[in-house]
Amino acid sequence: MRIAIDTGGTFTDCVYLKDGAPAVLKIMSTPDDPARSVLKAIGQILARGGADVAHEFIEVRHGTTIGTNALLERKGARVAFVTTTGFEDTIAIGRQARQDLYNWLATPKPCLVPPELRFGVKERVSAEGQILLCASDEELAKISDKIRDIGAESVAISLLFSFANPENEKCVADVLRDLGSCGSDTPVRPQPEAADGKKPSTTNARTENMSDKSVRPTRTSMIPISVSHEILPEFREYERAATVVVNAYLAPKAGGYVQRLASGIQNLQGGSLYVMQSSGGIISAEVASQEPVRTVLSGPAGGVVGAHWVAQRAGFEKIIAFDMGGTSTDVSLIDAAGPRITSEARVSEIPISVPMLDIHTVGAGGGSLAWFDRGGILHVGPASAGADPGPICYGRGEQPTVTDANLVLGRLDPEVALAGTVALDEARARDFMRETRGSIASVEEFASGIVRLAEAEMEKAIRVISVERGYDPREFTLVCFGGAGPLHACSLAHELGISRVMVPATPGALSAVGILMSDVVRDYSRTLMITVGSELDGRDARRSIIDLLEPHFAELERKGTAEFRDEELVSVPLRSADLRYAGQGYELNVPATTETLADFHAAHAKRYGHADATRTVEVVNVRVRMIAVSQRVEFPRKKQRAPDCESGVIKRKRVMFDGIWLNAPVYQRDLLAPGNMFQGPAIVHEYSATTVVLPGCKAQVDEYSNILIKV
Repeated sequence: MRIAIDTGGTFTDCVYLKDGAPAVLKIMSTPDDPARSVLKAIGQILARGGADVAHEFIEVRHGTTIGTNALLERKGARVAFVTTTGFEDTIAIGRQARQDLYNWLATPKPCLVPPELRFGVKERVSAEGQILLCASDEELAKISDKIRDIGAESVAISLLFSFANPENEKCVADVLRDLGSCGSDTPVRPQPEAADGKKPSTTNARTENMSDKSVRPTRTSMIPISVSHEILPEFREYERAATVVVNAYLAPKAGGYVQRLASGIQNLQGGSLYVMQSSGGIISAEVASQEPVRTVLSGPAGGVVGAHWVAQRAGFEKIIAFDMGGTSTDVSLIDAAGPRITSEARVSEIPISVPMLDIHTVGAGGGSLAWFDRGGILHVGPASAGADPGPICYGRGEQPTVTDANLVLGRLDPEVALAGTVALDEARARDFMRETRGSIASVEEFASGIVRLAEAEMEKAIRVISVERGYDPREFTLVCFGGAGPLHACSLAHELGISRVMVPATPGALSAVGILMSDVVRDYSRTLMITVGSELDGRDARRSIIDLLEPHFAELERKGTAEFRDEELVSVPLRSADLRYAGQGYELNVPATTETLADFHAAHAKRYGHADATRTVEVVNVRVRMIAVSQRVEFPRKKQRAPDCESGVIKRKRVMFDGIWLNAPVYQRDLLAPGNMFQGPAIVHEYSATTVVLPGCKAQVDEYSNILIKV
């Protein structure tokens, strides 16, 4: 039995198959311990299945916000950073780029590693991978003692040029893996070899013939160790170090959470746990606990995969995925090439260079708090009420939120419980909003202002991923999901000139649907820096690239195949390479085929407006994505029916649009059938979300139960 669970700030969403059709369960999240809501949801699903699932093997796929929240809230581990002497402060210096160019008072967030926890090791590897100097055992023993005494909870190791030759980094990691075991009794390690297989000539070289296994300490590791050549064997010293530091920062909390949850699921009929990663595929709980940096955008990635899947089935290739939840909004642009993957993401002002889906996030959600600054100006977000205390209308919150505003405007219904369990208290929301509206004339005007500000922030986010990158949003379909996405999609589409909105079936749990459909994926990469001369003609250049890169791709594929085989999975490789013109500072990723060069020139022309096929091209990185295809789940198609949908109207009510109260029908989505058509204003209620159809818009239900709205 496959169960997908996406834990959000307010609700925990679950999707599973029941009688061959997808079933949805939403329960309140437990922010103090998210595992409680996950295990509770699994228990309820098993209880619903009764005797039919009593002996089934359970596979749980999980999208988690543990790593994201720990990073955003700066509540991770106390990390010791170990690097080459002289480079201890690179993670604090960064690129010296101003994130807020015109704000003279902008203050960057403090570095994750304070100065007293940064340690330098006297070692050196050349840019070509030759070992010039090795760290002494005595020095490493002293550093180990300092790290232990200073109370570090995790260690990040990133030595200079370790991507070219990791031997020095391996030696440092071997000593630090068992803090407290190092000292005068530490065995002497063998002298590592250089990239060319020769022993380096240095003053402190050691030539004892001892194998790695014979000198590795036997004690169990006391604290997690994150090593750069294992997590990100790529160039760019700052980005590599920052990524490894983030992994170490999250390892105790996020890694520990995954391990505890996996153990709890194992106790339920011997179930297994997979975790959604930021790049759009799932990984085993073991990998996720060791490399939590790959799960920073776990939940939003599931939404992008789900949006792409439902859009493809409906016949749409070019979409903008709009995911509005309780605490944030995530947007992503998808065209015919599929979801975009980047290695240049930034989260909480920190670069994370492992592959991630290209998702832009803003702090605007249903739980975003409305507040006035000292000048009396109204603001919305980025702070959120979350699940505890939640919006005012949930019964405990006391500060207005976007959800309270939608309730006051009639877009949410106090007579219909959210997710079937959360009753909305409109009178309480009105009372608190009346007391906190400041100089605004009425509660309705206050609520309208909150909604407009939240939508302005979300509109700006969509412009970032479309207009600012050379894409016209009018050419795309807006696919809205998340518990609050369908409430605001029509308004955003109207402002952006988007003519079509798609509300998929079960929009409030589409991220979980994406997780349910995801393949098992692992990404492998390596920096090469190989040039392809401009003197080669087209055919020779194509052949040259294949011949040059084949050994490197083959090595990465052997590693990936072996790891997948250990998990009893059969994988297929997907090759790509990062290319640039010689002398450039940044590269473009293109598929690795006989047309790699042509694809690069075309991609360069599209991105920058020009290309030069006569220039020397440099292959910077090679990448292999290993994919184990999951068993496909086919959601049923329904037959077309008559367009009349009056039988789906459960009530009529007043709803405010642009300051005017209008009478609007409220449809129960379960009662709508393919072929049904209706016009706005209208409200569509369902278990996982509420959809608002603006006046003048036309809606129709398709054969997959999606609602297509013409704006």
